[in-house]
Amino acid sequence: QVQLVESGGGLVQAGDSLRLSCAASGLTFDTYTMKWFRQAPGKEREIVAAMSRSGGNTYYAGFVKGRFTISRDNAKNTVFLQMNSLKPEDTAVYYCAAKYGSITYGGVDYWGQGTQVTVSS
Repeated sequence: QVQLVESGGGLVQAGDSLRLSCAASGLTFDTYTMKWFRQAPGKEREIVAAMSRSGGNTYYAGFVKGRFTISRDNAKNTVFLQMNSLKPEDTAVYYCAAKYGSITYGGVDYWGQGTQVTVSS
């Protein structure tokens, strides 16, 4: 079965960096657009970033542009989220997600279990 396993979350101070990883198995990785979402307490889940199957196209939510970078290694079935200049408002559970096909397609086919990121002021 398909598994998406996130790692790399933790407790950091404002201004610090974290790198999240998501290891995928059970799917043909390079046929899936990969996405990162986050959900803060009491808020709806929101998209953070997405990367196309080949890695040639990306999308970023406005609140992370210039601070976060999504990347993928199709040889290792892994997607990353490099987060720099973290702010307390970035505190959330971060989820990896996979959507079959083009980055222009909405929705998600598979979710990871999430990893907690906490940024203290």
